[in-house]
Amino acid sequence: MNLLFLMTDQHRVDTLGAYGNPHVATPHLDRLAASGTRFDRFYTPTAICTPARASLLTGQAPFRHRLLANQERNVGYLEDLAEDAFTFPAALAARGYRLGLIGKWHVGTRRDAASYGFEGPRLPGWHNPVDHPDYLAYLAERGLPPYRITDPVRGTAPNGSPGNLLAARLDQPVEATFEHYLATRAIEQLERYAAEGAEDGRPFFLATHFFGPHLPYLLPDAYYDRYDPALVELPPSVAETFEGKPPVQRNYSAHWAFDTMPEEVSRKLVAVYWGYVSLIDEQIGRILTRMEELGLADSTSVLFTADHGEFTGAHRLHDKGPAMYEDIYRIPGIIRVPGQPAQVREEFVSLTDCTATLLDLAGCDTTPATDSRSLLPLVRGEHPQWPAEVLAEFHGHHFPYPQRMIREERFKLVVNPDSFNELYDLETDPHELVNRYEDPELSTVRGRLSRRLYELLRERGDNFHHWMTSMADIGTPDYDPTLSAFERD
Repeated sequence: MNLLFLMTDQHRVDTLGAYGNPHVATPHLDRLAASGTRFDRFYTPTAICTPARASLLTGQAPFRHRLLANQERNVGYLEDLAEDAFTFPAALAARGYRLGLIGKWHVGTRRDAASYGFEGPRLPGWHNPVDHPDYLAYLAERGLPPYRITDPVRGTAPNGSPGNLLAARLDQPVEATFEHYLATRAIEQLERYAAEGAEDGRPFFLATHFFGPHLPYLLPDAYYDRYDPALVELPPSVAETFEGKPPVQRNYSAHWAFDTMPEEVSRKLVAVYWGYVSLIDEQIGRILTRMEELGLADSTSVLFTADHGEFTGAHRLHDKGPAMYEDIYRIPGIIRVPGQPAQVREEFVSLTDCTATLLDLAGCDTTPATDSRSLLPLVRGEHPQWPAEVLAEFHGHHFPYPQRMIREERFKLVVNPDSFNELYDLETDPHELVNRYEDPELSTVRGRLSRRLYELLRERGDNFHHWMTSMADIGTPDYDPTLSAFERD
């Protein structure tokens, strides 16, 4: 079975037609969803690029692989995986797979994609590396103009300096965009793998990792202006007051300068983000169409997902950060396996589960992917026993900030050791505006979720559970929480 893995960066699930957006044109991903399995409750293990991508590579939760922060904002954590860490490409290579990765890597600094056996141009960093020699050669060969932006959109930072760049017009045709370049290189690799596979029968794994729709949104006019801002309904969470919330959220809102920009700018930013999503969908369509033209559709499983979501103004925030809201933790997840039914699944699943799924599809042992479970039984339409909750964690971005989250059907609990814990009723408060952690009406729910999170962290070996032993309603511990045993009978 060939494997085609498509990934975006910082992609809100509600921008896709398949997930209910009535305005954004995403026909190619919608078609993929309509012919495969769309997971409605697909979550990232952590809403930050490098740790999430490391979890995909290893099948391990971030606390276990210990690559906990992006290099660009690292606060002292590791910057590369351990030399002996299990990774799925090594297992696939042992089964004879060709390995290709076109696009964003962002899983360490010293070791790049080639270190793990992937072919493709080395494209480091968190955003489109528009000065990369291969991209410049691509432009030169086609007589296309270089990267240039105008009309930057920024707020004002708390110290009065210009805020982070959020969007700008890109003075290039679509064919010159980095997204078109990535799709072109992916198609070239796909054609080569198809030709070589026809001769020797070896399967391939080919990943295309787009850097977008991560901000800043840098788009040609046709996409920058594709959607009328009047179509944009800002989410109810722009009414966020941060009352009863961890203070870091208010600070992060100021960092992203949300309140320094008028409402019409916020609407325009969302409209531009939609344009970015459509641009990437079209490039994904080019790859899928070429796959079909090469006669590979019946022998290739296709997976599409993102590393995490994006706020785009929700909770008066941009980007991602130390707030475990659905906007950045729930992500798109689509898998099409030839011969399997088209369906929508409601189970809680994770980006980390893609690791075991890829291994399973390739006929490899899934056991080394410690925190991953294969999604193939769900894709086949089976109904196995499945966890009724999903866990996530966060370790910091700009500064250390530990968090753990458990989300079940109706409720979500977030443990923040430095300030206020959070409890949300997603049935009555889907936009997570009211923190009900101290609400006596939900004391039973709080205790139940606290105990369940504690148990799951202990099972995993995540030492965060030690904090909960004394600080949460977890009942009587069944071990010595001092780890000392000073007192003996």
